[in-house]
Amino acid sequence: MLYIILFPLFFGAMLLYFRIADHYNIIDHPNERSSHSIITIRGGGIIFLIAALVLMGWHFNEFYIPMLGTLVIGVISFLDDMHTLSSRIRIIIQLIAVSLMFWYLNLYHLNPVAVIAAYIIVIGIINAYNFMDGINGITGLYSLVVLSGLQYINIRAVHFIDADMIWLPIIACLVFLFFNFRKRAKCFAGDVGSVTIAFWITLLLFKIMLFTGNWTYILFLSIYGVDTVLTIIYRLILKQNIFKAHRLHLYQLLANECKLPHLLVSTVYAFVQLIVILIVIQNSTYSSILLSLLIILPLILIYIITRLGLTKGNI
Repeated sequence: MLYIILFPLFFGAMLLYFRIADHYNIIDHPNERSSHSIITIRGGGIIFLIAALVLMGWHFNEFYIPMLGTLVIGVISFLDDMHTLSSRIRIIIQLIAVSLMFWYLNLYHLNPVAVIAAYIIVIGIINAYNFMDGINGITGLYSLVVLSGLQYINIRAVHFIDADMIWLPIIACLVFLFFNFRKRAKCFAGDVGSVTIAFWITLLLFKIMLFTGNWTYILFLSIYGVDTVLTIIYRLILKQNIFKAHRLHLYQLLANECKLPHLLVSTVYAFVQLIVILIVIQNSTYSSILLSLLIILPLILIYIITRLGLTKGNI
């Protein structure tokens, strides 16, 4: 019953935000990295901050530490949406938020080298997720698929966390998609959306991996991972500055160069990730290395063939 109440609450919050964003000119102007050409409200992903606040109030004793981290990283991302902040400030806040995540996950008893590696991995995932947020529908739909896969496991296989911790971001995704999964989106997620949901999903993935000891669940982010890593390698081959804005991700080439509809590209990415998730769920007892290779290698091959096809075989 409470979940039903959250839908109109979240819808109302989004509509209120649109009025605030319009008044304070919180809008997204197309630039050299953009895959759109129309001025659109930025920061619609604030709905994930609202979901975090609701969850913190609902389960304060259990989740106040991770949700505090979610709010910390989300608020700084929202400020970055309004006024571009220095990379130093952003990384410091990200480190603080991830530290709260690790505190909740009780990671600090591990070998210091492992903890440092975990910081690098988590911050890398969060920023990669942010870079993949470039066309209508992709962040919301992809996140919905990943969260649904985690909730299926949580309910039907291994109960690793309170279900509300996953239901709330799922509801937030559905509400956000109502306004974003359109040919002409009402709003974009902004950094506040992509970074916040990336933090939340990474938290859940680390939770289930630590709980089960099964690291193949990281494959729930394999599509984003392959596109991000191989695009970085491609840009290094071209001797480009990998920290500079670009439109060379495979999804960007499909949307911008091939002129495929944004919603089609977003749906394909989410659908392929769904297939991977189903394979992982059905074969969770297999060797982690073997299962990872059986999934990652075909994805790499698909990426390379598609990119070569789009560039007519030229690097």
